[in-house]
Amino acid sequence: MKKTAIYPGTFDPITYGHIDVIKKSLKIVDNLIVGVSEVGQKNYLFSINERIEIVEKALYSDLKFKRNKIQIIKFQSLTTSLCNKYKSNIILRGLRAVSDFEYEFQLAGMNRKLNNKIETIFLMSDVDNQIISSRFVKEIAQLGGNLKKFTTKSTMKALKKKYENSF
Repeated sequence: MKKTAIYPGTFDPITYGHIDVIKKSLKIVDNLIVGVSEVGQKNYLFSINERIEIVEKALYSDLKFKRNKIQIIKFQSLTTSLCNKYKSNIILRGLRAVSDFEYEFQLAGMNRKLNNKIETIFLMSDVDNQIISSRFVKEIAQLGGNLKKFTTKSTMKALKKKYENSF
């Protein structure tokens, strides 16, 4: 039986930290659904459709991931509902630092209460990428810094375009 995992997030924008989690997940699951969330109290820099396009370009064009292994979708539901829809009992979450753990631990517990058949697996980014966050990447882009160590070429291009158009 093929294992499918859900990797939910806002991906505003996708970073090498996210990509590390994706690479590692493909070693333990057969199929990965990258769920780009359009709910929450966040002020997104990119619209949901822009974020989907950025993730697609980063994974399929820049990094040449196989489309038959990774599906990118948008969602507005509980992650557990997404698991039910795609017949997955695995939620993947990335951890960068100890500060992420408390929130992620609570989230995993709530998801477990919602559906006790679903397991949350935590994956760590490589050490070089553990400090990267979408928030910092956006700030560096806004201030004209070099993003080469933080995200893919197409994502850098999208950030540059977004910030050029906001002034």
